[in-house]
Parts: sequence; structure tokens; C-alpha cells
Amino acid sequence: MLATSLTAAIVGVDAHLVRVEADTASGFPKFTMVGLPDSAVKESEGRIRAALRNCGYGFKWDRRITVNFAPASLRKVGSSYDLATAIGLLAADGALPGGSLGSLLLVGELALDGSVRAVSGVLPMMLLARQQGIEAAFVPAANAREAALVPGLQVFPVASLLDAVDLAAVSPRPAPPKALPAREQSLPYPDLADVRGQPLARRALEIAAAGGHNLLLVGPPGSGKTMLARRLAGILPPLTPPEALEVTAVHSAAGTALDALVRSRPFRSPHHTASDVALVGGGSLPRPGEVSLAHHGVLFLDELPEFRRSVLESLRQPLEEGSITISRVRGSLRLPARFQLVGAMNPCPCGGLGAGACACTPRQAAAYKSRISGPLLDRVDLHVEVPAVAWSEMAGPAGEGSEAVGQRVREARRRGEGRRQTPNTSLAGEGLREACALDGESEALLGLSMQKLGLSARGHDRVLRVARTIADLDEKAAVGVEHVAEALQFRRCEPDTRG
Repeated sequence: MLATSLTAAIVGVDAHLVRVEADTASGFPKFTMVGLPDSAVKESEGRIRAALRNCGYGFKWDRRITVNFAPASLRKVGSSYDLATAIGLLAADGALPGGSLGSLLLVGELALDGSVRAVSGVLPMMLLARQQGIEAAFVPAANAREAALVPGLQVFPVASLLDAVDLAAVSPRPAPPKALPAREQSLPYPDLADVRGQPLARRALEIAAAGGHNLLLVGPPGSGKTMLARRLAGILPPLTPPEALEVTAVHSAAGTALDALVRSRPFRSPHHTASDVALVGGGSLPRPGEVSLAHHGVLFLDELPEFRRSVLESLRQPLEEGSITISRVRGSLRLPARFQLVGAMNPCPCGGLGAGACACTPRQAAAYKSRISGPLLDRVDLHVEVPAVAWSEMAGPAGEGSEAVGQRVREARRRGEGRRQTPNTSLAGEGLREACALDGESEALLGLSMQKLGLSARGHDRVLRVARTIADLDEKAAVGVEHVAEALQFRRCEPDTRG
């Protein structure tokens, strides 16, 4: 007999429907799995044999059994196919009606005693089930909260193979248990009030948050670059419901154990020894990298020049497009990567350049800065020099806290998104020209600056976007010359190379 059950495969951050076709026939006893299963899938034979036996099912293995995972061109990885395979075999054996499996998605790993263990990627699988019009899904009880985040789908948490078979055999099925209320996973962020002094850097941080702009902090060790960067996510607006679902789905596909909707903006800070694949994603089994895990959040690269050149250059596409395309022989996939880049670096290898205590030669300082290419720097909107903090500033009163700054940021974002339903950093084409229309004085200043500073066309547009954000923070409907002037001061921070 032949029976078909439904499950899903995760590729990148997306789920793809997989049909598990189980066929039993008389002949020489042999168990065969086809359809590009990996080792974990092939090993499921042992888990399924033990689970069926320990649950009391008299399944006959002394015949020819073939399990096909369709589409056969899609590689199957992991242990989430166990439940669908076991249910399909029982349906092929006549232990339950195969027709009941046509509108049911089955996800879970089987233990030897028949219990169903949690798997990763459940949220993208549930989104796929809803998109495909599948009525119900059986998921491990440990993944019930995550699966319940998708409305419009009947989710049945199952603790064992026995529970799954009993539910699959009933027609019509009872109403699913009431979903547990989804918790909100919010992370506490450090307060901006902890940063003493640095008025220019604090201003740049507020502008970056209000417009979604990229930021580079340059200064000696201990000046507060990392402190400032770690406080950016705390002044960003909270994730909208669609953004929160996107972020949660990415982290679910990456294997993060979740039982709540992620509501806090992600903050990722990979070490400078990270590889290209670790940063942008990919590999033989494509997985999301740090740029995707920072989707709708902040990617902080400390000690920026210490990253390998190829790693930094791989950031160009996601910074421009908000996504990364991974191309392999078998095909390509697109991973979301709309993040804010924050980089931090010393002015020279020893860190003392500009402070009168530099032990580096001009050639060493120039070579250090040249590790970051011009095209990458051109994609950074705000370049800020962060000088050493004086004692008077350390002993002075605390600065403005994240709550007050965050309120101004949220109001500025509302003004900006009220025009084009997008942050200012995404303005382009006609929308950019309309939102950033300049008067004669502002145009003259920007034109002169392009000649004197050598701004590229990309740099010109980025100055306009920053100026638009500054005008939003100042509650101005039009961009004025003062906004353009302030935006220009954040282009290409170059410390004094004379020491």
C-alpha cells in the first residue's frame, strides 16, 4: 500500500513543503529512503523501529519498504521528518486511514520510547502551512508556544507517537487545545545615561536611530565606542508585529530555542575572527549568518579593521539591498538582512593617534585605515570621532537617558514613515527628491561640498537622507541649510595623522 504524509524542510530561513511517500510491498525485506536524505534522516529508521515497537504497534518489517521525500531535488536535513515518516508507514500498513493525512502537517523527532522531541524551525513551517492552506499541524509539545504564534492554523501539541496516531485517526478531529498565551521576549538594554561626555557621538547615535543610518565610531581605546554602540538598540522603536514575526522566524530557522515572540531589536556582535559564511550565511547546508540574525536590528563590528577584508566586503550587498543572496551549484536562496551597521575602530594600531601619544609611523597608521575599503566606508552615513573622555566629564552629571532619547527617536520615525512608510535610510529615487527638496542656499552648500570633499553620488544621497532625519528630529517639514551642514560634518572622519 502507498500512503502520503506532509512535513516541511527548512532551507535558509524559509520552509518548503515535503511529501513523505511510504510504500510497502511484498518481496525481499529491505528498507530504503530516497529523496536526498542526509545521515540524520537515514538514521531515523532505527528511531522509528524502536518507537513503533515500544508503542505497541505490530508493524511488519519483513517486506520491501520504500520511503520517498518529495521533491527529490531538495536536500532533507535533520530529524524533524521522524513523525511524518512513522505516521506514513502506519497509514501504508492500514493502521490508520491515509486520507486523513492530506491536510495535516506533521513535525517532530521521535525518541526510542515513542515520545516526540522538539525541533528547530517550527515557526517558518507553520507559516508555510497557513500559506499552503493546510488545516492543522501536529507539533512537539515543547514547540507549542512557538507554533501558536501563527494565527489561522489548528495546532495540536503531541507528546508521543500514540497521541499523534490517535488524533490522526479521528474524523472529525476535536478542537485543538486553547493556545498558551505567547510571551514577549524582551531583552533589557543598558541606559544611555551611563555614557559620560561625548556630546557629538550621542547626537550621532540619536540621528542613526531616528533614520536607521549606519554609523562608524573612531577613537582611542576606552573612549566609550562600545558603550555607545551597545546602547543604540535601546533607543530604537520597538518592533512592529510583522517585523517581530520576521525576526522570530529567522531565529527559529537558525535553531534558536523559542517559546515567545521576539519583541526586542536584535543586537549582534560577532568577533573579528568570524568567517565570511559566519557573517553573511551560507555553507554546504545554507544557514542564516550574523547579518540575517541582526535583521531589523543592529550589527556591531568592534575592532573593524581587524576583520578580514573579504568578510567586510561581503557586507556591501546587504547594506544596499537589505538582503543577501547565497548562490550554490544546486541553486540560490535569498536571506533577509535589513540591519543597521555600527562599526568601531581605533585611529591607528596603537590607538594613540590624535591624542599626542602615538607610537605608530604615518605609514602604519595609513595601512591600518586602508584595511577598510572606500566603497564600504561610502555606505556608512555617519562617521564620528570619539575623543578620550576628560576627568571633568567623568565627574560631571549623568547624561540624558535612553527613555527620553528614545521618545524623540520614535517621534522622528513617525514623521519620516508618515511620508513614505519607510525609514529615511531607505528613501530613493523620486521619494528621496520629494522628501529632501532643498532651497537654493542648501543646494549651493551641498554642491560645493561635493567638489571639496569628493562626495560620490551615493554619498550625496546619503547626506540628503541624514539631513532629512535631522530635520525630522528638529520637527521641521523642510530640509534647511543647517540640516545639510550638520549632515556633512559626519562624512569621512579623518583623525589628525600628524600625531
